[in-house]
Amino acid sequence: MNPIIPIRSLGFQASDIYDAGVVRTGDGVLLLVTVQSLEGHCSMYLARSSDGRRFSMDTEPFMRRIEEGPFAEAESLGVRDARITPMEGTYYIVYLVEGDTGERVAIARTDDFRSVERIALVNEPDTKNGALFPERIAGRYALLERPSTNAIWIAYSDDLVYWGNRTVVISPRGGYWDSDRVGTAAPPIAIEGGWLLIYYGVKITSGGPLFRLGAAILDRRDPSQVIARSNVPILSPRERYERIGDVENLVFSTVACLEDGHVLVYYGASDSCICLGDASLDDIVHACLASVKEF
Repeated sequence: MNPIIPIRSLGFQASDIYDAGVVRTGDGVLLLVTVQSLEGHCSMYLARSSDGRRFSMDTEPFMRRIEEGPFAEAESLGVRDARITPMEGTYYIVYLVEGDTGERVAIARTDDFRSVERIALVNEPDTKNGALFPERIAGRYALLERPSTNAIWIAYSDDLVYWGNRTVVISPRGGYWDSDRVGTAAPPIAIEGGWLLIYYGVKITSGGPLFRLGAAILDRRDPSQVIARSNVPILSPRERYERIGDVENLVFSTVACLEDGHVLVYYGASDSCICLGDASLDDIVHACLASVKEF
């Protein structure tokens, strides 16, 4: 089945495919895929599917760098890495902007994926991996992000524009699969007992960095508190298309969704392609809770 979207299937020339945000609609599944042009700028394209497995890609970007207004300087080199959160009747797109001054997290919104409205740049340069919780925490919006400290932080806001009360949630662990850096892979998913967070971890090896996915369970009322965290990854690069490509030994995701007791992860792999992974929710939760029993 994999890859489900190889770069050669796009219908137009591109330099790379990175990852994809996802949303379910009445007609099926929409992916918001990051594509790098031959010139080196990233834009985000919609891909459509009735079954979540076979996709057709639009040939024009849904979001591309804007050339005028308050976002223009921050987006001068492109936009990418969409993480989509449906909340209160609106789809919020948390994405990465790249400009001459660095990388920052931004938030936009859409009601229909026909037009999009930019809301705010939410943090300082050199912050990545933003993901919005699908409901308010104690009446406030909550956002996960990764500043240059290489750890996952949480921030809160009353209006999606001004953010504060930042606290560390998950840090790298020496000697483990996520020893170099960690970052949010997907918006948190509400489950019984807390929030399920799929995150990525990087370990530096003699062959270079190794990118894998793991999971953690956060407290439902105070998601800065980690209830459990997997000591082993839940997805590792094993196949050729995950090990050989522009960035070797990489699986990288910006989305996970829950369907009939299974967690579906759409992820980018080394060989410029989008893939699909499937795991039982019970198995992922067990992997997290098993780490608690070890201590």
